[in-house]
Amino acid sequence: MPHTSQDLPRPREPLEPMLLSALREGYGGGTLRADAVAGMTVAIVALPLSMAIAIASGVGPERGLFTAIVGGFLVACFGGSRYQIGGPAGAFIVLVAACVAQTGIAGLVLATFLSGVMLAVLGLARLGSYIRFMPYPVTVGFTTGIGVIIFVSQVKDMFGLTLPGGEPGPILPKLEALWAARDSVTPVAVAVALATVVLIEAVKRFRPRWPSLLIGIAAVTAVSAVLGLPVETIASRFGALPRMLPTPALPEFSAQAVWAALPWAASFTLLGAIESLLSAMVADGMSGTQHRSNMELVAQGLANMGAALVGGFCVTGTIARTATNVRAGAQTPVAGMLHAVFVLAVMLIAAPLAGYIPLAALAGLLAIVAWNMIERHEFAALTRASKGDALVLWVTFLMVVFRDLAEGIVLGFALGGLVFIRHMSEMTRLHEVPAAPPEALPEITRQPHDVVTYRLHGAVFFGSVARLGTVLDRIAQRPRAVLLDVSDVSFIDSTGARMVQTLGQTLLRRGGELVIVGARPALAQSMRAQGVQAPQVRFAEVAAPGVQAPN
Repeated sequence: MPHTSQDLPRPREPLEPMLLSALREGYGGGTLRADAVAGMTVAIVALPLSMAIAIASGVGPERGLFTAIVGGFLVACFGGSRYQIGGPAGAFIVLVAACVAQTGIAGLVLATFLSGVMLAVLGLARLGSYIRFMPYPVTVGFTTGIGVIIFVSQVKDMFGLTLPGGEPGPILPKLEALWAARDSVTPVAVAVALATVVLIEAVKRFRPRWPSLLIGIAAVTAVSAVLGLPVETIASRFGALPRMLPTPALPEFSAQAVWAALPWAASFTLLGAIESLLSAMVADGMSGTQHRSNMELVAQGLANMGAALVGGFCVTGTIARTATNVRAGAQTPVAGMLHAVFVLAVMLIAAPLAGYIPLAALAGLLAIVAWNMIERHEFAALTRASKGDALVLWVTFLMVVFRDLAEGIVLGFALGGLVFIRHMSEMTRLHEVPAAPPEALPEITRQPHDVVTYRLHGAVFFGSVARLGTVLDRIAQRPRAVLLDVSDVSFIDSTGARMVQTLGQTLLRRGGELVIVGARPALAQSMRAQGVQAPQVRFAEVAAPGVQAPN
């Protein structure tokens, strides 16, 4: 019997950087020009975003640049995606800010380094393929929740509010504090933030190929500096930006520091793995390529360790910048490496100019990022799709917004698994088929009379056994030969195999027999390996009359 495509072994994903594969295809001047243009385009987008995300995360803007330069270069150099752009991501703002509040900058750097080790181990253990199995409602609920949190976190700088007691981390106390400080609104800050948003969106609409983020930030910064507007800037809050990378240094590895950083490192690892592989999948969909998930996790691990050595923080694949890279015509991972080089060049040459950027302008930029992360249409569609999807979506969203990012992902994933199990169990069916005359069954059953045939459909696993077990118990109440057609069974696990073996034992004890018919070779082998054995159960080499043998 020929094997189906389901029986064929799947090729093992190579644990090799995509850069090597791309270079083996040949690399010439035309490819370098295309990569350089794409790298410059992404650098223009990454430059203001990296500083804005760092500031929103509670660290200095220079750490965002360090992360984009070192992390972005290592992600592209060692990654498993042809187009992935790594760097600081908006999804980490809440986690990083909370980590800094609890452990300080040193704790954040250590947690980033430990997260890099964990990510690399996940990739080397080839667990990347499993992390990709994330239910879509969980992804939508997570990204929408992150968008809401980021937007709320920018209200203070967009409105120029003064919070005497500092800005709380949790969203409800944050909203209360912002509302209590409503009398401290600075009209100039509101105008700067609004002008940034309007200018960026106008450039996007009328000149979509132009770098809207850089144009919006640069124009508002120039006007603010020329007019001397009384708004807080990067330089006034953080001082002058450095003009070179710091000397690499290992973080502190005392037992107390490691113990305090481990929970944060685990959260960074979970979120970073999901965000990076999701970004790589987006690039695959846009370009028609296929990324290597395990190698991508190894690269993310190396990038986080490298960023931590220069005082940076969490590195992950960034969806917006990766999509920009694809649209800009990138050909190989060299584009991502060049993007990091261009950001470094700007920091070396023009760092003093960045000090004039108003914080309200960066807040307006992040407000746009947050608004784009809120997947409004998908959220509404999933809410209407089914009760199961709506439950997973809303639980994930509410947990992310009001509780914790990692807990939201874990709980959403668990609920998604339960919904899937229920759906699959409802698709598993068992029904009786017309009986064949006894004389037509000599090669199948030893009993010439009282033969009944049942056909089993779907996946036979622990989720469907409870429903099937009651029916099978009734079948085994009197002695007879039972032909169980499994030609439509796609999968059987150990619990399902145990159920079949128990049915055979019951029939044999009462003078009957159980014969499996229509089993594909792979399914029969799986059932035998899981304990379905003679004399309780026999496998017939031919199908019962009236039962079509599988192809």
